Amino acid sequence: MRLFFLKSTLPYDLIFIVQPKFNFEAIESIADNNAAYNLLDAVADSLALNSYAVIDNFLSDQESLDCLEILKENKEQGKFKKAGIGTSNQYQINRSIRGDEIKWLDESNLSAANQVYMDQINAMMRFFNRSLFLSLKDFECHFAHYPTGTFYKRHLDLLKLSDHRVLSFVFYLNPNWQQGDGGELLLYLSENDVEKTVVVNPLLGRLVIFRSELLEHEVALAHKSRYSITGWMLSQFKGTTFL
Repeated sequence: MRLFFLKSTLPYDLIFIVQPKFNFEAIESIADNNAAYNLLDAVADSLALNSYAVIDNFLSDQESLDCLEILKENKEQGKFKKAGIGTSNQYQINRSIRGDEIKWLDESNLSAANQVYMDQINAMMRFFNRSLFLSLKDFECHFAHYPTGTFYKRHLDLLKLSDHRVLSFVFYLNPNWQQGDGGELLLYLSENDVEKTVVVNPLLGRLVIFRSELLEHEVALAHKSRYSITGWMLSQFKGTTFL
C-alpha cells in the first residue's frame, strides 16, 4: 500500500511522461499494461514523495492547440477579466502581485476541445483517488493569460476562507516556447530545512500538478503572452466549499 505525502527521497528534477490521451481508467493492474502502468505509478509516486509531478503530452499537440484556439476566441470576445487575490470582502485586484487575466470554464457549455481536456482531468482525479486514497470530490479550472510584462508573486493556493483545494494543476498551451520567453512556474520545496527551487517550463501539452496547501510557487515575468488552463482538485463538491 502506498502512503500519501511521504517525505521526499527522490531527486527534484524528474519529469514523467504519459503518452497522449492515455486512458487512466484502463489501468487497474500492472498486468493490464506494464509500461503504461509504470509511467503513471511514477507520477503518483512523485506526487506522494515530492509533492509535485510533471506530465508531458497530457494531450496531443493538436488537442492542446484546439484548447488554445478556444482560449483565444474567448479572449477576442471579451470574456476574460483581470484576476484578483483574496476572497469575499478581502478580494482585490493588485497588478503588483498578480497580472494575469482569466475566464472560468463553464462545464455546461464546453467546446469539444475543452471537453477532451476536462475528461482527461476527471480521469486523472479518479486515478489519484484509487492510487493515493485522496477522496477528491470535484475540480474547477479557468483559462489564464499572462500578457507580456506580467507575473504572479510567490504564494500558496490555499484560500483563507476555504481549505478545500487539495491539488493544484496547470496545463500549458504555449507552442514554440523558448528559453527567454519567461512565464516559468517556480515551485519552492524544502528538504531538511534547505529550500530548493524547481523551474517548470510552460511547454505546449505539459501539465504540472502539486499540493495546494504545501508548495509556495510563483509565475516568473512573462516576456511574451503565456497561456494555460489552471485548476484545483477539491475535497468538496463545487458549490459546497463554504461548508
